[in-house]
Amino acid sequence: MAVITVVGAGVMGTALTYPAADNGHEVRLVGTHLDEEIIRRCRAERFHPRLKRTLANGVQPYDYTQIPQAVQGADVVVLGVNSRGVHWAAEAVGPHLQPGQIVLMVTKGLESSTAGTLHLLPDVFADRLPPVIREQVDFAAIGGPSIAGELAGRRDTSVIFVSRNETILPRLRALFETPYYHIWTSTDMVGVEVCVALKNPYALAVGLVTGMLEKQGGTDPAGAAMHNVAAALFAQSLAEMAYLVRVMGGGPETVYSLPGAGDLYVTTQGGRNSRMGRLLGLGLPYSEAVEEMPGETVEGVDAVVAIMPAVQQMEAAGKLDAKALPLLHALHEIVTRNQAATFDFNRFFEKLPFGAPESSTRDE
Repeated sequence: MAVITVVGAGVMGTALTYPAADNGHEVRLVGTHLDEEIIRRCRAERFHPRLKRTLANGVQPYDYTQIPQAVQGADVVVLGVNSRGVHWAAEAVGPHLQPGQIVLMVTKGLESSTAGTLHLLPDVFADRLPPVIREQVDFAAIGGPSIAGELAGRRDTSVIFVSRNETILPRLRALFETPYYHIWTSTDMVGVEVCVALKNPYALAVGLVTGMLEKQGGTDPAGAAMHNVAAALFAQSLAEMAYLVRVMGGGPETVYSLPGAGDLYVTTQGGRNSRMGRLLGLGLPYSEAVEEMPGETVEGVDAVVAIMPAVQQMEAAGKLDAKALPLLHALHEIVTRNQAATFDFNRFFEKLPFGAPESSTRDE
């Protein structure tokens, strides 16, 4: 039996406690300072109010003041905070990490530096740890299509566990894999993390189509919808993911596997990014659409805002092709400048990601 501590009692962090507990491990679920009501309900009723499920047997709730005790003696520390909470987690959890522990990141995103480079969130977390701690723990992350409610409902879920340290992956897989939680392993940290960061804004883009269709009155008398538009946006999303993954040194196979195509597909099927996309597609400017979702963190918006400063600097420096990311640029205009949700489809697929033959590219 292992000890697994999950920091962040949101839906995804809590969902991971189900396979861990089903495997007979001691599982400690630690709420952040934003999760006090969740932890109160978990303690009083053993019921998670957002997942709407009873906690699995063996899961013990802790509040954020108990982080030192919860981390003490853990084999794996899972970080289930949102992307805005990574710096907080490094300060709150980092000093209590112990030699030999594994930090497993559920948090998804990229961060721009003032020097105009993009950083993976596992690296952002690691860089903020005391050096003596950073050198004595290992880091891993999870990527792939995993809706929290389905995983907590013990429905088949397929993901990739990734780490630069290949030797820890069999152990992690053994700790979490169950008959319903299917795990593959990879060392392509760049590919996985870039994909899982970008799938949120691109899912928002695909979600725009729902609102655009409603705005036009829905399907026409012959039943025509806008699946063609959604498919083009989905395909362009994968092309832009592939371009950034290649530039940053990741593997293209990751884009067309679970962390890229798989996670993008499942994220387009619902959730906060899709709801925001619908509102924008209906014609609401972002400043009004955000008022329709009070208190909700839309990771797709956060990701665009976090990524674009570095992207723009890299384009200016010639490190990125300025024509390669038209959909990401359009999303940035929509969510930061209240631009209308429209796309220039003639700019799509101008720069294919893996050196396509000249004859297959669009004429200039």
